[in-house]
Amino acid sequence: YKRQGSRRPAAFKRSFETPVRESLPTMDARQDTRDRLLDAAERLFLEHGYDGTSSRMITAAADANLAAVNYHFGGKEGLFQAMLARRLDGLHAERLAQLDRDEADAAGRTLSCDRILAALFMPALAIARDPRRGGVDFLRLLGRAYVDPSPALRGFLSERYAPTMARFKDAFARALPGIERQE
Repeated sequence: YKRQGSRRPAAFKRSFETPVRESLPTMDARQDTRDRLLDAAERLFLEHGYDGTSSRMITAAADANLAAVNYHFGGKEGLFQAMLARRLDGLHAERLAQLDRDEADAAGRTLSCDRILAALFMPALAIARDPRRGGVDFLRLLGRAYVDPSPALRGFLSERYAPTMARFKDAFARALPGIERQE
């Protein structure tokens, strides 16, 4: 090889001479991958259950790299929790907002059981009627999650939504003072 002037053939340039511009995923691309993983997980967990769904199945359905589940969620359990939380957080917020409105409207009077039950179930029925929010499939998945034997999943649901359930238990205790709280 004979050097001609100060120019080297591109193949011989040292890496530090030319800045490397790797294409890093944009925030939109990362969010898109995250959303695809959540959507695929929702479909597959509904069909196969938690134990019957592998990370490989999810990433294949989401057209994502196998490492994406760990990158975005820390693993399959984190993905499952995020998938539930993206729908349940809003559901529980709607339930509490309705209970707050009903209690404010009652102006200090005890709410009827009908009103408490409506605040608890009407937001869930609204989800069932709205495919953009998961529709009836999400409610089926939620039912499956609540009966899943995994202590980690049951613990997640219990801990995350305990304050909401405590508010409803308190409302029922006021509406039904003659019944023990455990009943």
